[in-house]
Formats: sequence, C-alpha cells, structure tokens
Amino acid sequence: MDEILYAREASIGVDEFIEVLRQSGLGERRPLADTDRMERMIANANLIVTARKAGKLVGVSRALTDFAYCCYLSDLAVDRGYQGHGIGKRLIAETRRLAGPESMCLLLSAPDSIGFYKTIGMPQPDNAFLYKRER
Repeated sequence: MDEILYAREASIGVDEFIEVLRQSGLGERRPLADTDRMERMIANANLIVTARKAGKLVGVSRALTDFAYCCYLSDLAVDRGYQGHGIGKRLIAETRRLAGPESMCLLLSAPDSIGFYKTIGMPQPDNAFLYKRER
C-alpha cells in the first residue's frame, strides 16, 4: 500500500467528509443529505485528524476535546477500500496523542464496529450513560 499521510487539519471540505463517511459505511448513521448540519459538524470540531493517500481523504477522526481532561471521538471513518491496514487504529492513536496524556478518550461505537474496537484492545466501560438525539 502506498504511503498514507496522517495530519491534524483545522478543517476539511464537507464534500470529502461526506464521501469518506459514505465509503466507510458510517454514512448510514449520519445526516449526509443535510449539508448545513454536516458543515456545522466540521466547523465545531476542534480536533480533526486525517489519513490521506495522494491527497485523497481515506480516513478521518473528528473529535471534541478540551486538551486537558476529556476527548469525545465522535467520528472515526475509514474508506472500506482501505480498511484492514491499521488506518483506524492509527487515527485513534493520533487523536489520543494530540488530545494529550491527561485526556481520556470516549467513543460511542456503531453496532457493527464493536468487534473492531475490541480487536484493537480499546477498553469498554460499563459506566456510560446516553441521551439519544431527538432528530
């Protein structure tokens, strides 16, 4: 596999964000048709880590963090054509590194991705609570 470049980016284009979500399978659980909402999701994230191959976005981690205590990794998406090469694991590692060693990292998994997080050894808490979205 050609070199994958990982970087923290201040922002990414909404079209490429939507496309990588679609290609990863995560798009089924995101409001892809609501471009305004997708743009707000990017604009209000304060930690975006990308994986690019020849400039093409093939993976993304989108998180909200205070860089001192907590980090919510809201979206982790890797294009299906690039899955199985450690990209998701590396995006998580980069997100954790950039959030800082004092920050915990929380992620809510899509049901069909639970096995991936278990395979990479991500701890699974039993003390989480959740108010689901109203829409």
